[in-house]
Amino acid sequence: MIFYFSGTGNTRWAAERLAQAIGERLLFIPSEMKGDCHYSLEEGERIGFCFPTHGWQPPRIVRRFIRRLKIEHAEGHYCYALTTCGDSIGRTMEILNKELQHSGLPQASSMFSLIMPESYVCLPFMYTDTPEREKEKIEVASQQLDDYIGMILQRKTQEIHTVKGIAPWSMSHIVGNYFNGRMVTDKKFSVDADACIHCGKCQQVCPTGDLVITEGLPSWQHDGSCTCCLACYHHCPKHAINYGAITRKRGQYFFGHNKKATS
Repeated sequence: MIFYFSGTGNTRWAAERLAQAIGERLLFIPSEMKGDCHYSLEEGERIGFCFPTHGWQPPRIVRRFIRRLKIEHAEGHYCYALTTCGDSIGRTMEILNKELQHSGLPQASSMFSLIMPESYVCLPFMYTDTPEREKEKIEVASQQLDDYIGMILQRKTQEIHTVKGIAPWSMSHIVGNYFNGRMVTDKKFSVDADACIHCGKCQQVCPTGDLVITEGLPSWQHDGSCTCCLACYHHCPKHAINYGAITRKRGQYFFGHNKKATS
């Protein structure tokens, strides 16, 4: 089984290709969290985790899911993890394995990262990639994913193919702790009412159901469910949704928006 989370589609693309190649079930974490998170494995079934890196850590929703996750007779089953990122992952995988260990689950014995087009644009130095850079990243990631799928099919262990970047401990445990503790919030989202066309796309793409339509306009629940994936922002056809003031002049990205880049 493959547990996955995705906001703007990069991880969904990778997880769907992986599930099709290895022939195992694909489970969307936000949907699974509506249930008891209790599973049984088929004989020889692998355990996979696919998710984007958020602030050099696994997303908060993934960590919460693992803390609830129960898998019967998981011992001895092959476990792996794949994360997507804009440039580097720091110690994301080490944090993931610590969460798995605390939950009494097998740790990922092989770990992979894919550098994908950038979607986080809420800091002064962060922008979406150019169409040319998008295309380049996706082409390289596609080739790497094929290699990773081969390793997973063969149940290879100790395959570590990740880009940790500069000062990985500091990025994950200092910058990452601040980012995920203070900046993952829906309180800075707003909508330009004059620009909104009431299409409801933002509500449709919100992976956690945090966004609802109230009197024709998007409204965020402020209940802690937001992952700050920016799916609502990136999918808005009129760029009517913003996160603070900084995103008003930033680009938009979701996987597949530029057909030439993803073909």
